[in-house]
Amino acid sequence: ANVIEYIYIKGNVSAELAVRLALTKIIGAYGLVVICVDEPNQLIVARNGSPLVIGVGKNEYFIASDATPIIENTNRIIYLNDQEIAVITREELSLKTITNDALIPMVQELNLDIEEIEKNGFSHFMLKEIFEQPKSITDTFRGRASKKPPEIYLGGLYNVFDKLDAANRIIIVACGTSWHAALVGEYLIEEFARISVEVEYASEFRYRNPIISKDDIIIAVSQSGETADTLAAVKLAKESGATVIGVCNVVGSSITRETDAGVYTHAGPEIGVASTKAFTTQVTVLTMMALLLGKRRKTLCEKSYVSFIKELYTIPDKIEQILAKNDQYKEIASQFKDATNCIYLGRGVLFPVALEGALKLKEISYIHAEGYPAAEMKHGPIALIDENMPVVIIATKDKSYDKVVSNIQEVKARKGVVIAIVDEGDTTIAELADYVIEVPETLSELAPLTTVIPLQLFSYHIAVMRGCNVDQPRNLAKSVTVE
Repeated sequence: ANVIEYIYIKGNVSAELAVRLALTKIIGAYGLVVICVDEPNQLIVARNGSPLVIGVGKNEYFIASDATPIIENTNRIIYLNDQEIAVITREELSLKTITNDALIPMVQELNLDIEEIEKNGFSHFMLKEIFEQPKSITDTFRGRASKKPPEIYLGGLYNVFDKLDAANRIIIVACGTSWHAALVGEYLIEEFARISVEVEYASEFRYRNPIISKDDIIIAVSQSGETADTLAAVKLAKESGATVIGVCNVVGSSITRETDAGVYTHAGPEIGVASTKAFTTQVTVLTMMALLLGKRRKTLCEKSYVSFIKELYTIPDKIEQILAKNDQYKEIASQFKDATNCIYLGRGVLFPVALEGALKLKEISYIHAEGYPAAEMKHGPIALIDENMPVVIIATKDKSYDKVVSNIQEVKARKGVVIAIVDEGDTTIAELADYVIEVPETLSELAPLTTVIPLQLFSYHIAVMRGCNVDQPRNLAKSVTVE
């Protein structure tokens, strides 16, 4: 602002020119809306690195970092690109670069309903979004997963199938909850498609001079499509010649415009800062990608391919059954609302679910929580366990089930309090755990989609009982658009 003012006064130029000249000297990310007291009938909007959208109404304009707060006024949106400026007056909007090259505004119409950004009788957006997951998962695989014939169709990847088929390495970059979904994707892609997968924090990837070749596939996972570190990682990968794929929720977002191909999650607007349905829809997309790659590369047999598709169709109904037990989760949560620490344990594809459960608890209830691979408990965390330490263990039946039972016995031997997530009818763990939450049985590779639901509700109820602001936790933002 000081640079703009200095150029405006010293140069005796227009406000628009002052902004453009100033921005040629500015280094870093910004999202600006400038109004000049001497030219009060115009707004000057500019961005670089930080998202800005302009809503186009009838003789009116709206400016925000995301389309969600605009949708109640208009569904016609202009997404600004980096180093672009919009000059808005009462009569018109003009678009140009900071070097004064004229551009034609591209107005997009969003398919959003105002009801999607209202609570609709729920106490909080987070609770509403948890209960929307059967629908959001269905919306994500609708038209992409067919039961008759059993097939996966991902048209957004059509242009890069040849490169995916020949890939020797996939790198998934993400942050926060999206990083946990990416870890699930790593397990599934390696299992089904037999491609080496690395999952990187985007914030670390972009700064550590990574080795990227033109034969690599980079998958960027981001709910908003505007996460600053993930967007920077995408640009770095493109500069290195890699093929970049986006998995995003927000149509037209920056990452979707930068990538070579992509798949939308169709989760719908997610207002609560703590991500819930974004996680399960991201896992759904990555699951479909893994299945399709496995079939195309002939590393997944037809029988298994068909079985997974059929089981995927049952997941929304199974989540409905889990949501129906919300009162049980609330009662269990009441026993731990005053806890100061909590450990989450999981093995294999359920380890990322442990991480996600711990993240949900700490970000909305402010209880310190950590997730670990269950086998790593003996390498340090076991020293923390006593009668005051709740330990949440995701223990549905898979090839490591017996090992997890052993982990529970180790916790109980040290007087730890065990909350176990198990398959319906499991009697072995029911005899060991202090609290048992049953979920409908599914194929072990799809269990992250079911087991995460009670963990979301457990965290939600604890946060409400502690009087926390569930939808807007302290110090957090929905989209991290700055470093």
